[in-house]
Amino acid sequence: MTDLQSKLRHILVVDDSPTMRRMVMTSLRPLGNVQFAEASSGLEAIERLALGHVDLMILDLNMPEMHGVEVLHFVRAHKTYSLLPVVVLTTRGDEGSRAEALSAGATDYLTKPFQAAELLERASKLLAAQTRA
Repeated sequence: MTDLQSKLRHILVVDDSPTMRRMVMTSLRPLGNVQFAEASSGLEAIERLALGHVDLMILDLNMPEMHGVEVLHFVRAHKTYSLLPVVVLTTRGDEGSRAEALSAGATDYLTKPFQAAELLERASKLLAAQTRA
């Protein structure tokens, strides 16, 4: 068993669609020892961050109450979360949205519909990099 598989990892999945949250969690289950938290809005995501440790966030951009880019600004402005890997997973495939999210602090950017294997590979690499750090 690798270090990544043995250590419990906490992943926060933020999307206003319950179906999309389930799809993301199903895609990431092969990571092994993972505990998921869910948020259906940007404000709820910030509340979840305050409630406990998170190793990786999967974040949609288009959400009620608080846009994903605003969540990114919040995360990067706080020392506690400044190094948290954040994968933006959104329907917005235009270069402007991608550039805005990466500029706001997204670690990676994927568009929906997504390939489960690609999300799993990227999440695995980000979590492995944390383990080595």
